[in-house]
Amino acid sequence: MRRWRGLKALVHDAVDATTELVEEGHESTSRTVMRVLGAIEPLAEPARAVDEVRRVTTHGVLATIRAVNRAVEVVTDVGLDAAEHAVRMKGLPLEDPAVPMRSDALRTMRGIGDAAMGVVNGAIGDRLHARSNGLDLGMQLRHADAYLPLDAPVDRDAVARVLEGATPKVAVLVHGLMATEWSWCLESEAYWGDPAASFGTLLARDLGYTPIFARYNTGRHVSENGRRLAGEIARLVDAYPVPIEEIVLIGHSMGGLVVRSACHYASEEGLLWTAKVKRVISLGSPHHGAPLERVGLVAARVLGAIDTPGTRIPARLIEARSAGIKDLGRGKLVDEDWLGRDPDALRDDACREIPLLDHAAYHFLSATITADRDHLVAKVIGDLLVLSPSACGERLTHRTFPIDVQHFGGVLHHQLQNHPAVYEQVRRVCAGDA
Repeated sequence: MRRWRGLKALVHDAVDATTELVEEGHESTSRTVMRVLGAIEPLAEPARAVDEVRRVTTHGVLATIRAVNRAVEVVTDVGLDAAEHAVRMKGLPLEDPAVPMRSDALRTMRGIGDAAMGVVNGAIGDRLHARSNGLDLGMQLRHADAYLPLDAPVDRDAVARVLEGATPKVAVLVHGLMATEWSWCLESEAYWGDPAASFGTLLARDLGYTPIFARYNTGRHVSENGRRLAGEIARLVDAYPVPIEEIVLIGHSMGGLVVRSACHYASEEGLLWTAKVKRVISLGSPHHGAPLERVGLVAARVLGAIDTPGTRIPARLIEARSAGIKDLGRGKLVDEDWLGRDPDALRDDACREIPLLDHAAYHFLSATITADRDHLVAKVIGDLLVLSPSACGERLTHRTFPIDVQHFGGVLHHQLQNHPAVYEQVRRVCAGDA
């Protein structure tokens, strides 16, 4: 029911946004025509009069569409209230169970819907959160096929039931932009012959780790998700059924930035779980930013400077990208990197460099689409989304120890989260063999 309400609200918001784009297109076209007709003295005044009639008429039509849209929203709210009441009366669950973490999940409507949720959250998740939209994924931790009940007050018995067979070693895996925790199984059947295989299940099999998967709204600021993850891990550690001896944090793409941000905020807030962190592993994370986001920023500025409907409307759409996407442009990790700053500034102040955990080992893994890291194509497009120097954290200086860096040639960005060669390196470092 929460998702249905969120989808309904998203549709109504989309109608309003579309009317704004239509109005923008009309105004842009009008300005183009008036620049020509306004220069012809006999036509200037009649043209302005006609344009004013056009403006009033267009505004009236679009205002009517918005009014009808909101009226329909009220009616559908009443219908959904009635449906929810009926569901409650029958004792049926209001929320779907977790989508199974299997690579063949995309063959089901639930799997497709969950993947779509991840994309929508990545694209406009900050707006979903601001409007309390039911499609907002929030932040949850998952083990096997159940989400951990960590909302206050935490039910320790319920947590223990979900974590039956928990071990003292915990691996927390954090997915990347426009994804959900399901992405860790993206190509499992092709790579492992088992659609349910993931780095988490493999670490459990090989080294006895208990895998915990994060699920979060990737459209929000990295720092907001980092702070939320720090709190979720603190509640997990507090309710964990056996004493935890070791925590390994593994983040793919944006997930690696969220992990670093979580460690920072946990340290600032005195959360004790950071002392248990033994390793932090980043898979293709843009520690110094992702060039594709910066290209989008330049494109928005260039298109927006050209006053035609065919350029201004795409510019508006690009500018509407989420806060999470904008953070990736420069690898922003903390609130100070975006508070009071223009997120669309072509030239931005340097991001604050936060210290790493001085007792943990850091492993940054990068990839390029070519086998040779020094190939021109690899230097230009990296793994398609992140360049190798950014993934390797080459410019990080606020540390007192070396970062273990490994490179994988011929591996695409999304493959880093399930590739056998990448897993072998992850297994080796977790086992202390590397």
